[in-house]
Amino acid sequence: MPTAPTVPWPTDGLSFGGDYSPEQWPREVWHEDVRLMREAGVNLVTVGVFSWALLERSPGVFTFDWLDEVLDLLHENGIAVDLATPTAAPPNWLLTAHPEILPVDATERRERPGGRLGWCAASETFREHALRIVGALAERYGEHPAVRLWHVSNELGGGNARCYCEVSAADFRDWLADRYGDVDAANSAWGTAFWGHTYTSFDEVSPPRGVGGAPNPGLALDFERYSSDALLRHLDAETAVIEQHSAVPVTTNFMVGAGSQVVDYAEWARHVAIPANDHYTLVDDPRREQDLALAGDRMRGMTRDRGSWLLMEHSTGGPSWQQRNRAKDPSELVRNALAHVAHGSDGALFFQWRASTAGAEQFHSAMLPHAGTRTRVWREVLALGRALRALGPVQGSRVEAARVAIVVDEASGWALQSGLKPHRGLRYATEVRAWHRAFHDRQVTTDVVPLDADLDAYDVVVLPTLLIVDDAAAARLAAVVERGATLVVTYLSGVADETARIRSGGYPGAFRQVLGAWSEEFTPLQVGETRTLDDGGVVIDWAESVVVDDAETVLRHTDGPLAGTPAVTRRPVGGGAWYVSVRLPDQSIRRIVDRIVEERGIARTVTAPPGLEAVRRVRDDGSAFLFLLNHTDGDVGLSAAGTDLLDGSVHGPETVVPAGRVRVLREERAS
Repeated sequence: MPTAPTVPWPTDGLSFGGDYSPEQWPREVWHEDVRLMREAGVNLVTVGVFSWALLERSPGVFTFDWLDEVLDLLHENGIAVDLATPTAAPPNWLLTAHPEILPVDATERRERPGGRLGWCAASETFREHALRIVGALAERYGEHPAVRLWHVSNELGGGNARCYCEVSAADFRDWLADRYGDVDAANSAWGTAFWGHTYTSFDEVSPPRGVGGAPNPGLALDFERYSSDALLRHLDAETAVIEQHSAVPVTTNFMVGAGSQVVDYAEWARHVAIPANDHYTLVDDPRREQDLALAGDRMRGMTRDRGSWLLMEHSTGGPSWQQRNRAKDPSELVRNALAHVAHGSDGALFFQWRASTAGAEQFHSAMLPHAGTRTRVWREVLALGRALRALGPVQGSRVEAARVAIVVDEASGWALQSGLKPHRGLRYATEVRAWHRAFHDRQVTTDVVPLDADLDAYDVVVLPTLLIVDDAAAARLAAVVERGATLVVTYLSGVADETARIRSGGYPGAFRQVLGAWSEEFTPLQVGETRTLDDGGVVIDWAESVVVDDAETVLRHTDGPLAGTPAVTRRPVGGGAWYVSVRLPDQSIRRIVDRIVEERGIARTVTAPPGLEAVRRVRDDGSAFLFLLNHTDGDVGLSAAGTDLLDGSVHGPETVVPAGRVRVLREERAS
C-alpha cells in the first residue's frame, strides 16, 4: 500500500462528534454537553461555524471570552476542536452597511439577508472583512492545544455558488482575459459567429443571465469554471491567513453526494490538507446506501494516494430541508456512519451535537435530540461511539486497491445540464450511479476518479456521459485499451471539446476510433416511449443510430425505427472497447459488468447477494479489515473469516451478518 500522507490526523483513532453551537445555549448547558460528549465517546467537535456576529460585534471590536471558555472546557475534557472560520454567516451589521456584498441571481435579483453564505465571492469588500475575522481567530487560537483542525467557512457554494452581479461580471471578464489572452481567442473557442454574437472586447461579455434561454455553451461552461475558481480563491485566501499563525491542518466541507456539481471538487481537494465531506441521503432515493457508497468512493478518488478523508456532516435522522424529512430506521444511523468509514473516512461527524430549539433548522435531527437521552437516537449514538472506539486500528488504513475506475468530471455535468440539449431532462449523475451501482451490488471495489487521474493501475475504466473532453485527455483515456485494459464509453461521451464545441465526424467524437463504432444521429425517446433490446432489456430516454466499423455488436434493438441496429458494441482490442449508445436498464448493465468482471478476472471482495456491501481496508503492515454491511431486512450468510472488532466474536469459514447490521472482521494476515 502507498505510504500514508504526513498530515497529522486531528484525533487519536477515528474521529467522532459533530457541529457544536454552545453560543445557542446558556453556560450551564455547556457542562452538561461536555459530560454527555464524554459518555458518548465524542473526541472532535466543530465550533464557531455561525458565530461571526458574536465574535465581532462591530468592525474590529472582538469578543472572544466565551470562545476562550468553550475551547478550554473542551480541551480539559479531552475533546479536540475543528475550529471554523465564521465567514459562512456574515453579521447583519456588515450586510446593513454593505448590502452590495449579497449575491445576485441569474434574474438579477439580489438575495436578501437571512440565508446562508450571503456574499459574493468576487466582493473585495466582503473579502476584507472576512480576512480580518479570520486573522483575529488564527492569531488568538493558532496554537491553542484544543484546536486540531481548521475549518474554512461552511459548504462554500451552498448558497452562493453563482453570482451574477456587476462585480462578478467584471471579475469574470478578468478571468476570461487570463484564460484566453485576447477576445478573438474567446470568440473562436465559443463560436460566437453563430447568431452574430461576436465580441470586440471582453468589456462586452456578461455572465449568462436569465433563465430558460439559450446561452452560448462555451461561455456558460466558462462561467461555471469561473464561479468555482472564484470560491476557491476565497478558500485559498482564508487558508493563507490561517497558515500565517498556525501549523494545524486546514480543511473545508465539500458537498459530494447525489449528483452534486456545485464546484470542481477534484481541484479543490488539492487545496486542503484533509478533504472533508457533508453527505445527506435523499428521502426519495430507493438506493440511499448506494449514493452514500458512491460519495465515499468519489471522496477517496480525489484524495492524495487514495488516502483518508473525513465525513464532516451527516444526520442522525431527518434533515430539515427536504420536502418530507424521514427519520432513519433502527440501526440505520450506525450503518450509514460505518459505511462512510468503510469507504475511506477516518471518522463520522454529524450536524449537529444538540438539536436547536430555534432558527431555520430547529427540526433538523441531532446527536442529542430534543427528546433528550431517553431516546433510540441517543442509544444509537452511544452504540456508534463504542463502535468507532473499537475500530481504532482502522484509522490510517486504506481501502483495498481497486481495479475498476469510473471517471467523473464537473465540466461534463455542468455542460450536460445547461442550455439546449437533445434531451434536456438528462441528469449527469444518472449514468454515473447506474454503472457504479452494478459494481457495488457485486461487491467489486470501485474508485470514482477525476478526469486527470492516473489510470495505469486500473483494469477497467468507465466513462459515463463524459460529454466534455480535450484532445490530451481523450488520447490518455483511449490509451488504456492499448495497454490491455477495458474501456466502457456510454452515450454523450467525447461529443464536445473543452470549449463545449461539438466534434465533427460523428458521435462519440473523441472516442470513435478506439471504439470502432459511431453514431450518425441521436434519437432521444419521448415521454412514455420505450425500446426493447435482444437481451430483454427495455430502453428509456436515449438511443442512437449506430454505425459499426470494426466492432462486434453485443446488443441490438428489436423494435422501433432502430430495429436490428446496434445498441451496444465491443471492439475486440486490448481488454475490449465498449460503446453503450443507449440508456440501459439496470439488468442489462449488470450483464455487461458480469461479463467484464469475469473476462478480467476481477475478484469480488466477497460473494454475496446485492444489499450486502463489502469493503476491505488494509494497513501498510498488511493488516486487513473487512467491512460487511447488510442493508437488507434479512440475515445474510457468506464465506468470510476473522474476529469482529465490534463485538469480539470469531467467525469463519462462514459468517452471518444480521439484518440491518454491520460486522468488521479483522482478517488474519497471510503467512
